Amino acid sequence: MHGRDRQILAIFLSTILALSLVAGLASCSSGKSGKAAPASNARYKPTAPPATAVAQAPAAPNIGYPPRPGAIMLGVDVLEAQGFTAVAGKKIGLLSHPAGVNRNGISTIDVLRRAPNARLVALFGPEHGIYGNAPASQNIADTTDARTGLPAYSLYGKNRKPTPAQLKNLDALVIDLQDIGVRSYTFSVCMKYAIEACFENNVEVIVLDRPNPLGGLKVDGPILDRSLFSGVGAYQIPYVHGLTMGELARMAVGTPGWLDVPETVRAKGRLSVVPMGGWRRAMRWPDTGLNFVATSPYVQDFSAVMGYAMTGLGCQIGGFRHGIGTQYPFRGLSHNGRSVDELLRQLNALGVSGLAFRKVTLTAPKGGASKGIGLYVDVVNWDAWRPTELSFYLMRLACQLGGNNPFAAAKPADARSFNIHTGSPEWWDALKRDGAKVSVASFVQKWQREAAAYQQASRKFWLYN
Repeated sequence: MHGRDRQILAIFLSTILALSLVAGLASCSSGKSGKAAPASNARYKPTAPPATAVAQAPAAPNIGYPPRPGAIMLGVDVLEAQGFTAVAGKKIGLLSHPAGVNRNGISTIDVLRRAPNARLVALFGPEHGIYGNAPASQNIADTTDARTGLPAYSLYGKNRKPTPAQLKNLDALVIDLQDIGVRSYTFSVCMKYAIEACFENNVEVIVLDRPNPLGGLKVDGPILDRSLFSGVGAYQIPYVHGLTMGELARMAVGTPGWLDVPETVRAKGRLSVVPMGGWRRAMRWPDTGLNFVATSPYVQDFSAVMGYAMTGLGCQIGGFRHGIGTQYPFRGLSHNGRSVDELLRQLNALGVSGLAFRKVTLTAPKGGASKGIGLYVDVVNWDAWRPTELSFYLMRLACQLGGNNPFAAAKPADARSFNIHTGSPEWWDALKRDGAKVSVASFVQKWQREAAAYQQASRKFWLYN
């Protein structure tokens, strides 16, 4: 897109956004304030942690709620505001899930079904399925969607990318997936595989962009080694990558060698991104004015998004567990045979930047008596917080608490799973060798330097300031 075209689009989106805000204020006068946080908010005030057990991700595609005044426009909202121009006259498929909704909570499935000048002919689902009710890592079969009558193809079943037969009658595949800004969350890999299949079969790809819940400024953790590419990571990016799905798609398509297709195929491939209106890189999810729709059974809210980046890697091997029972997913911590008080002392002694640890009371169903005490991780200083740092200290602490090195003793399958998520053979070798004496700080410093270089290189693919 040329500079003049970008200016015209920016003016158009600003006008549309202003009109939508007027309508929002008229219809949502009782909503809470959507005032955005300043770009730098060193003292991040954590919200109260969730106290209820985790439920299944929503099965109903139409949630139907108004956004708060000041809410941004998602890519699907911009698509509709532009009269569905990007899909006009096309037979389209849609790759989406329950979090694929517009700013009013209406499923993108239904938004596209009412598009007057396009025809939705197929649905595609990622891990957890189109309606989000399948557990993690469970294969899902192709089916016919009972609600719409459309074929519903699983990209987390016998195949991980659309087949030529599934793409045969499509002019374009629309992708509307809500990511959480973390490399091992499988939706970004699903998007990459879908792009590759579409390019190989001369099908256009249209990405409807969505916010990175962690914002677009924070990058952290090791860059994935190419030898460890898998279904939980297929880009050479840090664990916390700082891009939206649209930007990540642009980077994958615009960087030679990133797609697993011949370069001639990549060069001829057609990708367009429908950007958001009003989103800025400094925005975290609460700043967007949007309601958060669960992206998977254990990521029900923004609290869990932060926790996934913070504790997920550290709870794979070594006895640490995230969550406390079914409560506080990714934010609660426990360790086999260790008391809350002992863990609290050990974790406080780590001195990890931006974090605080506190006891929380576990709730019983239906207002019953307390079920006990657990340990909760707070982010108290957003700017100082390095999302993945805690996990690597948990790994070192696991060697200390266990009395031996559980990583050196790991079974091959467990070691493989650990490494494809974490992404650094160098760290794995050091952890096996040094155990409780491994230098976490030196690796964190190294990864910070590499992440800064990556972020600078990624700027040419940014769609937002």
